[in-house]
Amino acid sequence: MSKAWTEEELKKISDGLEGKAPEEAIRWAVENFATGELSLACSFGAEDVALMDMLTKIKPDARVFYLDTDLLFKESHEVKEKLMQRYGVTLEKYGAKTTLEEMAAEFGPELWKKEPDKCCNIRKMVPLAEALSGLKCWITGIRRDQAPTRANAPVVSWDAKFGLVKINPLVRWTSQDVWEYIRKNNVPYCSLHDKNYPSIGCEPCTRPVMPGDDPRAGRWAGFQKTECGLHK
Repeated sequence: MSKAWTEEELKKISDGLEGKAPEEAIRWAVENFATGELSLACSFGAEDVALMDMLTKIKPDARVFYLDTDLLFKESHEVKEKLMQRYGVTLEKYGAKTTLEEMAAEFGPELWKKEPDKCCNIRKMVPLAEALSGLKCWITGIRRDQAPTRANAPVVSWDAKFGLVKINPLVRWTSQDVWEYIRKNNVPYCSLHDKNYPSIGCEPCTRPVMPGDDPRAGRWAGFQKTECGLHK
């Protein structure tokens, strides 16, 4: 079903989808990649649950995966169960081969407090590479207004880091757009969003954000770090 896309072709496709509803980008992905080649990366944030609702309406048997760092909030696991029950989709789990105990034995306790980049690499980046290794396209929930590093994100592009096509259906949406969709479609979402957590990652590295603060200020507080590396 899929073909080898050049970067020029993908840019043309991306430009054509610019300004259209997110479902159009998802539909393009579904029409051009087989079930085993395409997957949604779900971190259980507002954007990803909205995308899961959109994707399963277009393709009920769609693949969805998540990264279990062994440090996720219990609320993230709770919404995972709600999503599987609501949409009838089994979320594929990928995690670090190294246990928290093994990581502590090698690098010392609570590596995330000393070297968060190394911790993210072990518990997120390596598992993500495994998750993407058999795919030709992945769908993510990044938005342009989330961070300066995402300001120029296209709808469709070649992900040179992982060697596959990347779809960002929500790039033009605001947080308000996302929440309007969630409420309109009664999409299950993580309860932490109701407690001043606009962005949710691992429990030790995520704190509440006060109104008016940068939405990602609660991630890796105290470090010059706003990305785990998945979308650089």
